[in-house]
Amino acid sequence: MEIKVVENAASIEADILVVNQFEGEKTSNDLANKYAVDEDNFKGKFGETYLLHTLGNEPYRKILIIGFGKKEEFCPNKLREAVAKAVKKAMQMEAKKVAFVFDGVDFDFSEQFTMGLYIADYKFDKYKSDKKDNHVQEVYIKADEEKIKKAEKIATAMAFARNLSNEPAQFATPNELANIAQDFGLETKIYDKEECEKMGMGAFLAVGQGSINEPKFIHMKYSCDNPKKRIAIIGKGICFDSGGLDIKPASSMITMKDDMSGAACVLGVMSIIKEFNPQVEVHGIIAACENMPGGKSYKPGDILTAKNGKTIEVDNTDAEGRLTLADALCYACELGVDEVIDLATLTGACMVALGTHASGIMGNDEELIHNLIDTAKRNGEKFWELPLWDEYFDSLKSDIADMKNSGSRWGGASAAGVFLKKFVKDVKWAHIDIAGTAFLDKPQKEFISGATGAGVRTLLNYILEQ
Repeated sequence: MEIKVVENAASIEADILVVNQFEGEKTSNDLANKYAVDEDNFKGKFGETYLLHTLGNEPYRKILIIGFGKKEEFCPNKLREAVAKAVKKAMQMEAKKVAFVFDGVDFDFSEQFTMGLYIADYKFDKYKSDKKDNHVQEVYIKADEEKIKKAEKIATAMAFARNLSNEPAQFATPNELANIAQDFGLETKIYDKEECEKMGMGAFLAVGQGSINEPKFIHMKYSCDNPKKRIAIIGKGICFDSGGLDIKPASSMITMKDDMSGAACVLGVMSIIKEFNPQVEVHGIIAACENMPGGKSYKPGDILTAKNGKTIEVDNTDAEGRLTLADALCYACELGVDEVIDLATLTGACMVALGTHASGIMGNDEELIHNLIDTAKRNGEKFWELPLWDEYFDSLKSDIADMKNSGSRWGGASAAGVFLKKFVKDVKWAHIDIAGTAFLDKPQKEFISGATGAGVRTLLNYILEQ
């Protein structure tokens, strides 16, 4: 897709001209007003559309009116959703050239307009033998070109992450993630099993020992002169989660290729970070492995020793993500960074609490948490703070080790957060649980079913705003 900034998009010989209508108002197009608004009483409620053929009387073949709803309720996030709906309509009609004219919008819509275009114009058809090219090729709009370019880069990183999470586990192995990480031109270190053993990563290694695909610990580093801040971002990298010996039922396992969506987010961010040249040092960290049943699998009742020396009784082998993150958090805290942010498809409990519309967030620094919540809100994601009270650790107490890796089903998302907190030392930290938002079973707002690239736009914008 190519976005072309023009002074008058309505003069373009396009397949479709998209115009907006607020409730109770007219559009900027006389033809649309005559037939849709006046004759057919089109109201312009949010998300409603009306398609009108121009019969060769205009440079564009058709007019698509998209309802913006009540003007006082309209915002950048609603604009993004509306643009995505228009793009999907255009794709259904196999339109290649689409022009947009927005009237009465009182904020700069350049970034969210671009995000709406790219999120909607996405599909994962790599493995289809019969591919249908119905992508929009050219888009015309009067907008801020620099902001469009920035949003295009973020959208590209999102698509990168979505592709990785949509890939089957036979492709997205720990070794493949390591290979991908080395292609970004960053300072990158890949630790193999033996090196992780020397570093004392007993929790991470236990999870991966049942798989024939060996674990890989990935550390990417973006550097700059005199950084304003040093940030480590950690992505949960379970390339496939069978549940281990506490095996999942088949219906719960079918989408477990997406259990590395946190890792996909981190790889998406690091894939584009050099092009932004932020004055922030950024470390991208992934403990990549597969949680599989086998003769060498870790077992319920095993005692594991994490990198910081804390011992963990295995209560459930399907509570594996927090074990890999434990060693990754220990590693990150030793890098001398100011902040550590981890993203993980961690708990079903978070999904039960917040559904598929919001990610849970918790941590040890309220300013960091609220800054991330605000950044997410401005850029189309929703984070909701969950409690991280010490009382949640009660269900994780063990008679024979420092803690268990799982406990009561009640408050499971917060209990997992309290578990992770035991491996954070002397650094500001936030944990983002994307279990409900990373992968959709059915279309939702601007997204089709499948991977969403959760966290990419929030983390990139957060880094760029430092």
